[in-house]
Amino acid sequence: MIIIQARMTSTRLPEKVMLPLCGKPVLQVMVERLSDWHKYIIVATTNDGSERPILDLCNKLNIRTFEGDTKDVLGRYYDAAKHYGATESTTIVRLTSDCPLIDQELCTQVISKKLQLEYDMVNLGPHSGFPRGLDCCAFSFQLLERTHNQASSAADREHVTLGMAKFSSMSTYTFGAQEDYSDYRLTLDEPDDYLAIVAIYKAFGDSLNFSYPELLKMLKKKPELYDINKHVEQKAV
Repeated sequence: MIIIQARMTSTRLPEKVMLPLCGKPVLQVMVERLSDWHKYIIVATTNDGSERPILDLCNKLNIRTFEGDTKDVLGRYYDAAKHYGATESTTIVRLTSDCPLIDQELCTQVISKKLQLEYDMVNLGPHSGFPRGLDCCAFSFQLLERTHNQASSAADREHVTLGMAKFSSMSTYTFGAQEDYSDYRLTLDEPDDYLAIVAIYKAFGDSLNFSYPELLKMLKKKPELYDINKHVEQKAV
């Protein structure tokens, strides 16, 4: 069960999931880059009245949706999983809609490792040398439920995974990149991030079919792509 959190009310870049990219909304590009996992995807959006464009797009793409609390993201994830029949043994994969360069093969590696049932959580993120914007995290529904039941503060409920270690003794496996590319910023938070991502896709001829190794090769070949938003990390909190 892959749950993508998506909303229209991003503070730094409002309505970013619906910005045009390769002639499609950003969210559609992300979903299409996960084509092998299409039937497992759920988009967990908000119920604040702004979510209609997301719901309409997902309906068009035949993607399941769930509408939940805007600020209680943990509760929204939990309720979405329960709504679609998650049990203790269900693996939940958390993705965020600000990752239109998400890599399907990397996500598959995370999911496969979690399905071996050796770890409570398997994750991949910039803290392990991967660029910001390729993040993928898999964990059991049991762990999500335990965190949901115990988290009471607003800070613990506005994130899905940050409080998990706080409320549980858990084993974690973190994928490490062969080289450190954490200085590459591929996430979509601010206007210059959008310009960079548009430029990267244009460098690939607006094709969605390129791999993580091909992406790295392009960024090394054309460092001007990376330069577009390399300053943003210093401002982002």
